[in-house]
Amino acid sequence: MITHGKEVKVFAANANRPFAEGVCRALGVPLGEGTVTTFADGEVSVTLNETVRGCDVFIVQPTCKPVNNNLMELLVTIDACRRASAGRITAVMPYFGYARQDRKAKSRDPISAKLVANMITCAGADRVLTMDLHASQIQGFFDIPVDNLLGNPVFVQYYRNMFENTDDVVVVSPDVGSVARARAFSAKLHMGLAIVDKRRQKANQCEVMNIIGDVKGKTCILFDDMVDTAGSLCNAANAIKEVGGAARVLACATHGVLSNPAVQRVQDSCIEELMLLNTIPLPEEAKGSKIRQLDVTPLFAEAIRRTFDEVSISSLF
Repeated sequence: MITHGKEVKVFAANANRPFAEGVCRALGVPLGEGTVTTFADGEVSVTLNETVRGCDVFIVQPTCKPVNNNLMELLVTIDACRRASAGRITAVMPYFGYARQDRKAKSRDPISAKLVANMITCAGADRVLTMDLHASQIQGFFDIPVDNLLGNPVFVQYYRNMFENTDDVVVVSPDVGSVARARAFSAKLHMGLAIVDKRRQKANQCEVMNIIGDVKGKTCILFDDMVDTAGSLCNAANAIKEVGGAARVLACATHGVLSNPAVQRVQDSCIEELMLLNTIPLPEEAKGSKIRQLDVTPLFAEAIRRTFDEVSISSLF
């Protein structure tokens, strides 16, 4: 690795090419010419159609569904760039898959987030650029620098424009584990804070138990880092509406994983709008529904620019 490449080159695999194209538009550089396909037996095939020798290469690839395919595309693309003598390689992962497996929840569990970190490092990545890791300590799983961008300011600006008076608006954490990020979000918007206390019975299912804080007659914004099956989110929304007496329920999250039946659950819930960031492509069935996306490609483009120029990224937030 060299500390500074001679020019920026951005490549993309197949997980979210529109996102990579948006990053390139904001940077004012063309998307690198390369093809990522599969052989007849399903093995990943990567071909770089331009030189990357001595360049600062950024590979844009969220590891969303299908997670294993997209992860393998990222690893093989990193290896291709390393063997083509790239000066420095940054894995740009707007969404970091396997992040929820960050500890041993019970005996003999794997810590898959650490395994993925090892794989990315061994493939040849020199840096990782991601957004809103499910657990901040995952940065410590890597032996290379990790820049964890925050989606918080994007939502702050959106809701600041939506509400002139925030006296009757409350930010709600859908569970105790999300309290820290919800508190930081509410503080920036000068809004109140409430917490939904739940007891999870088994994976992807939960039972809402209690609401901590005053939501009666108020507009509530449920704030989380990701929406997977939307069970927790919709249960929390129903609780603050029916039990807490909230007037309106909105929701926002950085990553829209949206596994089945998430879209239908959101549609059938009392949530008026679910705002996500475009770190993961929106599935076809979600288009035209209550689910919307905000664009964070300019933020990633600025982070890439600052990485290349050796300028602070933390000052963005």
